[in-house]
Amino acid sequence: MGASEPYLVVDDLTVKFPTEDGVVSAVSNLSYSVEMGRTLGIVGESGSGKSVSSMAVLGLHDAKRTRISGSIKVGGREIVGMSEAELAKIRGNDVAMIFQDALASLHPFFTIGAQLVEAYQLHHRGASKRDATRAAIEALDRVGIPQPDARVRDYPHQFSGGMRQRVMIAMGLINSPRLLIADEPTTALDVTVQAQILDLLQDLQREYNSAIVIITHDLGVVAEMADDVLVMYGGRPVEYGPTREILVQPEMPYTWGLLSSIPELSADTTQRLVPIPGTPPSLLSPPSGCAFHPRCVYASEVPGALCSTVLPELVPGSSAGHLRRCHLPDPLATYRARVLPVVDPSQSKETA
Repeated sequence: MGASEPYLVVDDLTVKFPTEDGVVSAVSNLSYSVEMGRTLGIVGESGSGKSVSSMAVLGLHDAKRTRISGSIKVGGREIVGMSEAELAKIRGNDVAMIFQDALASLHPFFTIGAQLVEAYQLHHRGASKRDATRAAIEALDRVGIPQPDARVRDYPHQFSGGMRQRVMIAMGLINSPRLLIADEPTTALDVTVQAQILDLLQDLQREYNSAIVIITHDLGVVAEMADDVLVMYGGRPVEYGPTREILVQPEMPYTWGLLSSIPELSADTTQRLVPIPGTPPSLLSPPSGCAFHPRCVYASEVPGALCSTVLPELVPGSSAGHLRRCHLPDPLATYRARVLPVVDPSQSKETA
């Protein structure tokens, strides 16, 4: 892998699950890349393909029950089709994942220290238990666990939700992976702890220059953490670009809906939130054309019923590096004229 190449490159990834009722197209034609020292935020509703695509990066899908095509390269090595033995060497060592439910991810019958020691020794075969325990204590200290030399002997139920999430981050980082995937790392945590966890991830990234993929439905987390944003809907990428471009000048109606449906701390408390109508599409039998068209209030404005019959391509937006999937001829103009004044009246003139 060249010095200038991204550490993670996903190219035309498709993930399907055959079932008795048919084939579930969980991810379709997904492409993105992440360079060292940068963070990609992947956002979308439940069922949009965020977690499925990231589990594919770690090779966590059952090969006998899953159809995977396309390419996933981590550090220049192809993941798709790699043997389980080879994948085991990469997981935790080159790429690690922080899961959203820390209590379910940690074994209740083993101490925190024992689980960290196991994760360390898995990739340091010659390490003694004493050395592994020292590494476990250092990892807990690194993520801000007080009295780590004592708490290493505690069990998961003896930690608060925020502290368990820190333990999960310590477990992910104990082997200093170059790529860290965080799947909803702040779910079910109060806002103060959320901020602490995000600050911790940013501090650790600066220390190790690691690449981070953060999966979330929270655009506030994206604004805080991500350099670039990938918006997914119905298993497909629908918008991609630098974070500021996506948040300030979004060009896909689904992204507009996400922005309109979240509250702002600084906003007028009387301002009405605008929810996205309808429900996410079935991945077993997705709608024809643009998957978002049954919920899109602008679909009727596109001539020739294109939205319901033709899948729009992911095409360049109005600025460099910005991609969008939409049939509207000038979605940014539509957003500025009709959506932005509803979302934030105070900024409608400033961004127009």
